[in-house]
Amino acid sequence: MITGLWLPIITPFKDNAVDFKSYERLIEHYLALGVDGLFPLGTTGESPTLDEAEIDELVERTVATVAGRVPVFVGVGGNATAKVEKALKRLERHAFEGIVSVCPYYNRPGQDGLLAHFRAIAAATDRDVLIYNIPYRTAVNLSNDSLIELAAVKNIVGVKDSSGSIAQSLELLARRPEGFSVLTGEDALYFTMMANGAEGGILAASHVMTERFIEVGRRFADNDVAGARAAWAPLAPMVPLLFAEANPMPIKYLLWRQGLIASPECRLPLTRISDGLAKRLDAFFAERRAA
Repeated sequence: MITGLWLPIITPFKDNAVDFKSYERLIEHYLALGVDGLFPLGTTGESPTLDEAEIDELVERTVATVAGRVPVFVGVGGNATAKVEKALKRLERHAFEGIVSVCPYYNRPGQDGLLAHFRAIAAATDRDVLIYNIPYRTAVNLSNDSLIELAAVKNIVGVKDSSGSIAQSLELLARRPEGFSVLTGEDALYFTMMANGAEGGILAASHVMTERFIEVGRRFADNDVAGARAAWAPLAPMVPLLFAEANPMPIKYLLWRQGLIASPECRLPLTRISDGLAKRLDAFFAERRAA
């Protein structure tokens, strides 16, 4: 099963080119901290701004740098099923374990279209498939009934659940079939979802204070709810700061401030965080260091 803390890793840029040196440094940094898996080419990785050559090289370098130490699931999704299948065929020469595939966005298919879309993607690859449901970005919600139907497909192994509805998420946890992983993509709900039996999280916020996120999961694995709550306490006020402006701009700013990447730049239409948010982030972490 897909479990633990997974990092939807950012893509560093410098002078509008992918900064592969910083990228490989990030991979080593987070593997040393103990993340359970890597998810390149998500929207946190600004995948819509990358061309095919950059995508291919990012996948190649991720697989080579990770070298089997943790599983790698690559973001391969879209709102045209045939194009997703074509991308899968192009990338299949790389030895990654699975894909994360988002619900089709903008064209708003019905449940029958969503079912057909994900069945076609699963049939087009021998890799594991993790579905990503995030209706407040895609404008379509994969129902729990549909998701449970898709769980019967052999290589559809789980979901990154960002439904935006705690009721829907809790119902999914109660109904999911054995062996099907539910990982939350709602950073602010990590503690809540783990307390209700989620297998883990795919959390952009875990680029920062990573050890704390890992500790939350370890405490839950030991049935130490009080310990998990204590580990979560300093994360709760941080997570909203990281999403106060468009992701991954605040995260890139903090990684740049730590010297982990050479530049905080994003690709348009994303820019950089405001001076006001930069001051709030600096003050928050200065206060933590002083405590």
